[in-house]
Amino acid sequence: MKRVVAALIVKDDLILACQRTRHQPMPLKWEFPGGKIEEGEQPRDAMRRELEEELGIVAEIGVEVVRLVHQYPGGGSVELRFFEVRNYQGEIENRIFREIRWVTRRELLGLDFLEADLSLVNSLAAGKIL
Repeated sequence: MKRVVAALIVKDDLILACQRTRHQPMPLKWEFPGGKIEEGEQPRDAMRRELEEELGIVAEIGVEVVRLVHQYPGGGSVELRFFEVRNYQGEIENRIFREIRWVTRRELLGLDFLEADLSLVNSLAAGKIL
């Protein structure tokens, strides 16, 4: 099972959403920034590393908000850990995505998110978490 971390970066009640490029698996789908936990790496360390690589920020990793397991059709499964991030140093820059966008909770519903993220997106939009 692939182990993944993702950040729910919140600023002024907006959440950062990121769109994959055409060349990535599941092209043009929206997601939250993050990535795979490397062998021997702690989840929070992976989260810090991924945010520096993808967005150029040094983040203060907050609480783990949700942990879920998703089984994709065709057999791949992923364990996702979502962390709250409210504080970071540096200016966010788009280093790997097609687009990044600050959106309201309701606007999340209008983006074509990865299947694994949909239950979280619905909970965020309904104000059940964060």
